[in-house]
Amino acid sequence: MPVSAKSLALLILTLGLAVRTQAGTSDLWGAHGERWNAAGRLPDFSFAGYHCGEAPLPDVPRGMSVKDFGAKGDGQTDDTAAFLAALARARGAIEIPPGRYVITDILVIKYSGQVLRGAGADKTVLFFPKPLQEIKPQWSATTEGRKTSEYSWAGGLVWFQGDFGGRVLAEVAAAATRGGNTLRLATVENLHTGQRIEVFEHDLPDNSLATNLYSGDPGNTTQLLGTTHASLVCRITKINGDEISLDRPLRFDVGLQWRPQIRAFEPSVTEAGVENLRFEFPGAPYGGHFTEAGYNAVAFTGVADCWARNLVISNADSGFFPGGVFCSIQNVTFESTRPPDAALHCTGHHGLNIEGNDNLFTGFDYRTRFVHDLSVDHCASGNVIAGGKGVDLCLDHHERAPCENLFTDIDAGAGTRLWTCGGGAALGKHCGARGTFWNIRAARPQKYPPANFGPASMNLVAVQTDLPSTKNLHGRWFEAIPPDEISPRDLHAAQLARRLATR
Repeated sequence: MPVSAKSLALLILTLGLAVRTQAGTSDLWGAHGERWNAAGRLPDFSFAGYHCGEAPLPDVPRGMSVKDFGAKGDGQTDDTAAFLAALARARGAIEIPPGRYVITDILVIKYSGQVLRGAGADKTVLFFPKPLQEIKPQWSATTEGRKTSEYSWAGGLVWFQGDFGGRVLAEVAAAATRGGNTLRLATVENLHTGQRIEVFEHDLPDNSLATNLYSGDPGNTTQLLGTTHASLVCRITKINGDEISLDRPLRFDVGLQWRPQIRAFEPSVTEAGVENLRFEFPGAPYGGHFTEAGYNAVAFTGVADCWARNLVISNADSGFFPGGVFCSIQNVTFESTRPPDAALHCTGHHGLNIEGNDNLFTGFDYRTRFVHDLSVDHCASGNVIAGGKGVDLCLDHHERAPCENLFTDIDAGAGTRLWTCGGGAALGKHCGARGTFWNIRAARPQKYPPANFGPASMNLVAVQTDLPSTKNLHGRWFEAIPPDEISPRDLHAAQLARRLATR
């Protein structure tokens, strides 16, 4: 059959697009995940966020207003008592109408389903004139012995506080390898199909688990002292004799020397959130690293399937400390009128510091610099930081084996400090095994991270660079695809779409 000129042109265009798309794909993923395998060096990040990405954040029905409890929102009256009364009595959404509300205590969310909801970040302002250290003093010290507030690296003035339970249901009876999805147990008596569980193991004094989580190249770990742990929350899909099948691949080796257990996952706080408002703190000059008194916005501790969204955070010491699991933080702007410190030219300590697992941070805009803009810390794993931008971001990895975390589709701005990290002495390299950096754009070309940043098992794909590719499946992986050509742009979104399509 003859082919028309129009059809021929369309065919040529289609083939050309296919060639260009293929040229901009990673050998670790391909166009649609056809090159990926669960036991390979590229982890599965698709379970991050609220309900593992399988449901959108909910629109909770309208609830009681803080004004029903006496709040004024006039910028002068201390409205703390009204907010605390609302949190004590309300069990759904707590509406915060337009206004400026002065709060002088910690707003603790400890009930499932509670949502602090403003009328929009341009209309509802929570102003906190007192830091956490003044409200509830907690002194601590750095690993070098410098006295500082505990709130330099923890806590929030809106603080979600729960507990995962952690009852031991069974001991693991046989070793298993990362990438597999079955475990043989000593007993399955307390288990059932569909149950959400935690696979957990703890290190020995020899730091052998930490070494494993750094894929054999941990750096100096002498101060870890056996404190490392590994955790994976998953569902049981099948029970066959004494063997259980899981709904996701193991992201670490399971070794009997690390006393692996199956624990109940029974979070006491779920389905809670904070949304549509502005956090504001005093604009006094930032005193510098470890001078923070705790002008911190939001913390998640021991909670699951919770969220924060549509927020502006102004003049914070720190923005978020997510210590939960399957939580989502989205559409957040950081800004500051504080004069920066003289040494680091920053206006706060941590923009985001994740110590939990499988959390999702997306849609962010950093209009100021923190000492640590985007951090993963202390065994954090499976977290995704995606789809955001900043003036000059650093992708901080804070040691203690944070492994298999993803940074994707990020505009890092000036690009002067992309690999700048913090953390104490002798706590391992900054980044653990298979930390992945995918589509990272910057105003200047970037080099491969320095040797103390992380092991060769890290994955760097489409990071802004003028260097050639180095692709060694068993060594360094630096795939120098131009960021504007990479497909998919957001690895997490592609992995989630693939998983949901094959359920």
